[in-house]
Amino acid sequence: MSYLEPTEFVTKMVDAGEAKVYMSTKDTLIRAFMAGAILALAAVFAITVAMKTGSPILGAVLFPVGFIMLYLMKFDLLTGVFTLVPLALLDKRPGVTVGGVMRNWGLVFIGNLGGALMVAFMMAFIFTYGFNTDGGAIAAKVASIGEARTIGYSAHGTDGWLTVFIRGMLCNWMVSMGVVGAMISTSATGKMAAMWMPIMLFFYMGFEHSIVNMFLFPFSMIMGGEFTIMDYVVWNELPTVLGNLVGGFVLVGLPLYYTHVKTSAERKLK
Repeated sequence: MSYLEPTEFVTKMVDAGEAKVYMSTKDTLIRAFMAGAILALAAVFAITVAMKTGSPILGAVLFPVGFIMLYLMKFDLLTGVFTLVPLALLDKRPGVTVGGVMRNWGLVFIGNLGGALMVAFMMAFIFTYGFNTDGGAIAAKVASIGEARTIGYSAHGTDGWLTVFIRGMLCNWMVSMGVVGAMISTSATGKMAAMWMPIMLFFYMGFEHSIVNMFLFPFSMIMGGEFTIMDYVVWNELPTVLGNLVGGFVLVGLPLYYTHVKTSAERKLK
């Protein structure tokens, strides 16, 4: 059967986390770079669809195609390694250390950022014909999104920062369910279906995804968004990354690991 029981696919999660720790620097960076680029392209695609059709739900329905493409190619997102890699440390896999986990996270962050920035500049060039014209309605929309999700949050102070953090948690709860969901099936169609649902949910709900934001906010600034790099880092990327980490590991990785790998003895009835 193409369906795998949780006890099987959770073990695969730990195996995947271990493999990522041992992956070479070159392979880690390339896979992360491509993941960031593909997800960025999917984000601008979804925004374009929503703008041209007037249907945000249609944009959300179509956004997961990017996630599916990068996952099937075995490219890596920071949100995914936040969930998988610490499990190898928790499971005491040989040679897996805190330093190894942090190295993986750092390299994936750099790769994702590079890919997202490349697409941000490419799309900005396309929309403005080489920065010679106005970016149009889509560019204006993206600029307003960037302002709302930086300056808009900062206007609420600590509560605004915590709002981004919680949105980051909710985002990677769903994104990691997509990563894990792909492991429940050995067929490509089964993987796609399992990934589609939670990714669509996070995008439509406007939760904060650190890699999507690595594209969205630089693109927004280029398109005229009136906020600074520090506004972006302090009031969006930092709380989003931390929220993504907590959401993926605490709400997905740990519960699955402790109930399907480190299972407790069955309760004896009197």
